[in-house]
Amino acid sequence: MSAIGSSRTSRLLIGAWAVGALVALVLMYLLPGGETIPFHLVWIGLSLIYGFTVWRPVSMIVALLAVTVSTGYVLAHHADLGEIGWEETAEVPLMSILFAVMVWHVYRRQQALAEVARLAEAERRGAERRQLFVRFASHELRTPITVARGYLELVGRTVGPAAREDLAVVIEELDKLTVISRRLITLMQADDPHPEQLPRDVDAELARIVRRWRPAAPRSWSVRSAVGPRPVNAERLEAALDCLLENAVKFTGPGDRIEVTGRTGSGAWVVEVTDSGVGVTEEQARALTSGGPGPARTETGSGLGLAIARAVVEGWGGGLTVTGSPGSGTTVTLRVPDTPAPDDRGGTGPTAVSARHGRVPGEPE
Repeated sequence: MSAIGSSRTSRLLIGAWAVGALVALVLMYLLPGGETIPFHLVWIGLSLIYGFTVWRPVSMIVALLAVTVSTGYVLAHHADLGEIGWEETAEVPLMSILFAVMVWHVYRRQQALAEVARLAEAERRGAERRQLFVRFASHELRTPITVARGYLELVGRTVGPAAREDLAVVIEELDKLTVISRRLITLMQADDPHPEQLPRDVDAELARIVRRWRPAAPRSWSVRSAVGPRPVNAERLEAALDCLLENAVKFTGPGDRIEVTGRTGSGAWVVEVTDSGVGVTEEQARALTSGGPGPARTETGSGLGLAIARAVVEGWGGGLTVTGSPGSGTTVTLRVPDTPAPDDRGGTGPTAVSARHGRVPGEPE
């Protein structure tokens, strides 16, 4: 009775069981009428050793037959002597069948685990190929877009006003392609290990991000924050907020309010983007936040921007919620578990910034 032992330990276990089984068989033979305990010890040992070692099918069959024949012979011999009843010999085929059923279930489980492992490996390779494709496509798009944009700007200097308007439309579409490629890379990197997140003044970061958007849309911009320094990846924070602010601009008109608010509380720091635009219904808000990690297409777009923001904040262990009502605007909330970082003065107190009616701290009146 041999097994495919993957190590010396497996061979030792099999040898120890063989010795123990032989001792139990001797006791069965020498103790007519008292063979119940050694009989079951033989079968229990076989079941245990099967679970801890890997057997060839032929070796398993040989081991099963050997144990069945040897224990059956002892019980039959004692029954023939009149020490036990013949009905007790029925334990041998019953134990054999029970062990065979156990082996069958173990085999089925191993086959199922192998299939799961195969499917997981196929999914992993598929995910890697998808990520590689998106990264490659997004990266390779940048150069031709930049070159095309440069030539269009050059041509725009030599043509008339009507042609320049047409070229401006083309340049605007190229800029959209640049933003899309950058966001695809951000989404693909959301599950990657984060680079070291150095303490950043979240209040200043929010003010800077809003300042960048002011020239892009005539809205009543406002930013108020009292979060203070926190360990955060500024690039990903900017990517997430850019997506939310773009959506806010999309669903508001000139003069409408867009407000970014930062605060702390309940073991987390929170950033809210609120607008006074068209708003959302409860069903729409639930659909926007109840999907999987990828983008879910909505009635108004691909959902890629919200998916990126959600992927970023979930990568920090937080979450994203959407609230609002039709005609009253929308609020998107990013909540991140709080890990305060010391500020420049050696404390942990927040630094408040405030901007109303389009003015951000640090800008001239």
